[in-house]
Amino acid sequence: MRGWRTLPSEMAAPSFTPRRDAGLAAYENALARAGLAPVAGIDEAGRGACAGPLVVAAVVLDKAALKRLPGLADSKLLSPAARERHYESIVSRAVDWHVTVIPHGEIDALGLHVCNVEGMRRAFAGLRTTPAYVLTDGFPVQGLGAPNLAMWKGDRVAASVAAASIVAKVTRDRMMHELDERYPVYGFCRHKGYVTGEHLRALAEHGPSPVHRRSFRCVPGSAVPVGGAAPVGGAVSVSG
Repeated sequence: MRGWRTLPSEMAAPSFTPRRDAGLAAYENALARAGLAPVAGIDEAGRGACAGPLVVAAVVLDKAALKRLPGLADSKLLSPAARERHYESIVSRAVDWHVTVIPHGEIDALGLHVCNVEGMRRAFAGLRTTPAYVLTDGFPVQGLGAPNLAMWKGDRVAASVAAASIVAKVTRDRMMHELDERYPVYGFCRHKGYVTGEHLRALAEHGPSPVHRRSFRCVPGSAVPVGGAAPVGGAVSVSG
């Protein structure tokens, strides 16, 4: 089936193939018909950035919530204003949601992929609702304690994952705007910590800030950080 990756048998997906014209909620609706509702979607923002935190969101949607969230789409396909509007609708209408923020220091200490997987576990563990099924974007996550399935480009084919991508993206963008006020020479408000020409030029001129990821090759490791040494810090969680 398109969109699904094979997982161990204890996590196997029910046997169904959503119609291609059924819309973004096709997977959630099919799972509901199989008795697996509500569904949680998990996605992250900031994986490819060389500065700032990794933010992972879990969003639980049921049939009623899906009807109240028209126009959902992958956060990368929406304008900043549209993402903000969808964010407000999601956090007020979803069955449940939870956000975990993993700081740059933890990424440097443990590695990006380890933090990405652990962030998904933390986001799921922070939910007050127990979903019947979980859809994750990109790769499988063991240890969730619920049937789950990884989806290729899940934020473009599953409503719950798209909702999680919006919550994660808006949360992180707001944090990067705050960091831009503290470290204005880098332009965080424009590129959000991702690798751009502007960002690389600022790094070459000023060296890394305390919120840059020193484990990333594009970040000068020998430069003196602006504002002192970077603390590792701890993860932060926010729930709806």
